[in-house]
Amino acid sequence: MSKETIILLIVGVYLLLTALWGIIAGGKQTSVNDYFLGSDKVPWWAVTFAIVAAETSTLTFISIPGLAYLTNLNFLQVTVGYLIGRIVVSYILLPRYFEGELSTAYSFLENRFGKKTRSYASIVFIFTRTAADGVRLFATAIPLKLMLDISYPAAILIIAGVTIIYTYTGGVKGVIWVDAFQMFVYLGGAVISIFFLVSYLPEGLTTFFNAAADGNKLAIINLGFENGWAGFFSQPYTLIGGLIGGAFLSAASHGTDQLVVQRLLATKELKAGRKAIIGSGVIVIFQFAIFLILGVLLYAFYGQMDMKSDEIFPKFILEELPVYISGIIIAGLFAAAMSTLAGSMSSLASSTMFDLIIPYSKKKRDDKSALKLSRLLTIGWAGMLSLSAFFFMESPKAVVELALSIASFTYGGLLGTFLLGVVNKKATQEDALAGFTAGIFIMITVISLKLAAWTWFTFIGVTATLLIGTFLQKLGEKKA
Repeated sequence: MSKETIILLIVGVYLLLTALWGIIAGGKQTSVNDYFLGSDKVPWWAVTFAIVAAETSTLTFISIPGLAYLTNLNFLQVTVGYLIGRIVVSYILLPRYFEGELSTAYSFLENRFGKKTRSYASIVFIFTRTAADGVRLFATAIPLKLMLDISYPAAILIIAGVTIIYTYTGGVKGVIWVDAFQMFVYLGGAVISIFFLVSYLPEGLTTFFNAAADGNKLAIINLGFENGWAGFFSQPYTLIGGLIGGAFLSAASHGTDQLVVQRLLATKELKAGRKAIIGSGVIVIFQFAIFLILGVLLYAFYGQMDMKSDEIFPKFILEELPVYISGIIIAGLFAAAMSTLAGSMSSLASSTMFDLIIPYSKKKRDDKSALKLSRLLTIGWAGMLSLSAFFFMESPKAVVELALSIASFTYGGLLGTFLLGVVNKKATQEDALAGFTAGIFIMITVISLKLAAWTWFTFIGVTATLLIGTFLQKLGEKKA
């Protein structure tokens, strides 16, 4: 058999087993709540692994090594901020999600401000998640395209088609258990790649450290004051920018994004949810360190090459590793991809159902028809994510930075609105909606004019939303 055939067989068997495991682990669902929230309590450690798999996925597998290949280890500063942001969320926002029977993150906004704010936030989430995860889906298509010599659209549709099988049948519970398993698959693939890279270098670790030193690849701390304050805000991976930017981005993505909140609600208990979200932050630091070191090793192995950074690691997997190892690692890559994609399908469908359809439906649906509609929505969002991936096929930017930049357009306004509801007890729905909208438009301006690096985007958006919302609340008080 040819190398390509062996790899395809390994990947095919893995994908089949993954789909079957998701169907079995998901169990039987009889209602919308079963499908989107899980009928039974899911252990916190499984949710921890599922969160890590969903948030890092293919971007970690492909683009983070590529980023380190091009630059150094400065991205680790951002990951420490990620942990700080999760700790804040676990004590400020998470307790409010476990008060009463909340079905999505945006139920809190309805309880605090009203139905319009909930719907608005849900729509913003839907657009952001569709664009950002379209980028992630495209990233996964890169090695499949290289391996099968097919077009990007064909590769995208293959990945989406396999993922929809267990997402459609297993619901959120099936998605969580599959993600928990797949985290170990793709992380194991990274460790195996590191082992082979070190063994391929002429003098092993000595060659690695010499090449890394010559290219300044092992630098972690970057104070960012070389070009004054202007340079400080224009560089994405400075110490302060990384800590603040990472903390605010993580607080938004893990405290206001239905993709993660849906998983936390499946634990059924605040204490378990808190363990899950903080635990994911600790694991993420170690995981990013592994993938960044992998990127530096690729630099030591290849030197400077004239190709897209996102294609460096896939090139090594396909051309340099033994065929069976390549098959296992490529299966790990698909594991990373499907974890995020499955979570996106489920969270987009749940937000559409709980935030936009049920609250405005005049006729109450029975459990059977509501479950059927929920599954149809899951299929619909799988299609939309595929179309989004097609849109980003020609982008020259590293996919990890592209995806995070997209999220930053709206994350600031989203998190700012949640915090406004927590810290300002007098703010009204009109104050929240105006602050939310203004925060988004300010971010569009900041990003369009390139006034700051992407790590500052969420912080700026949150600050603008809070200040404008509070100002309008004070103005309304004076008029009254």
